[in-house]
Amino acid sequence: MIRDVPEEERPRERMAREGPTTLSNAELIAILLRTGTSAESVVQLAGRALAQAGGLKGLAGSTMNELVKIRGIGPAKAVQLLAGVELGRRVSRALPAERAVIRSPGDAADYVMDEMRYLTQEHFLCLFLNTKNRVLDKQCIFVGSLNSSVVHPREVFREAIRRSSAGLICVHNHPSGDPTPSREDIQVTERLFEAGRIVGIELLDHIIIGDNRFYSLKEKGIIPLQA
Repeated sequence: MIRDVPEEERPRERMAREGPTTLSNAELIAILLRTGTSAESVVQLAGRALAQAGGLKGLAGSTMNELVKIRGIGPAKAVQLLAGVELGRRVSRALPAERAVIRSPGDAADYVMDEMRYLTQEHFLCLFLNTKNRVLDKQCIFVGSLNSSVVHPREVFREAIRRSSAGLICVHNHPSGDPTPSREDIQVTERLFEAGRIVGIELLDHIIIGDNRFYSLKEKGIIPLQA
């Protein structure tokens, strides 16, 4: 039981003394869960729940019904875990856009990776940039399988014009974890590039997010350099 663990080794006490970066994933989850069961300490329960969910990625994608199937996790603990996951997502999305400057495809991928890598549906979003490649805003344009009929340049560039954007970067995720572009991905990119050339707002890149990997269509030459 957690009461049998020396106080200096308990997760809450260690976090207060040494900071959150010193704790393992299981120990951080244990703080969210607060209590264990009659058979397990809260740290043991957290470790088992993490393993059964398939690690942090699995936990981030778990539903309420899936969590309560884990022995020792009832509705209250499931809600606590889901609240922690959602808060982490919101903190990631709330990072100050005005401080973000995109200098490379890696910068763009890093900006959205934690938010997008665990999504179970495809999300297509845009980063709207000023003349210094500073992020003005970020908006999800579409959720669902990507094709040229649903991701229309009209919606993308209407939002870019509203924000007085000098350029934009399109980003979408592949729930499979493999960021290799499909034929539809390339067709959408070509269509958006041409629309941007006409309206005078440059499509700087189209980034595809996988599981901690990304694919830049600009780096691969699918988006040509503009004159």
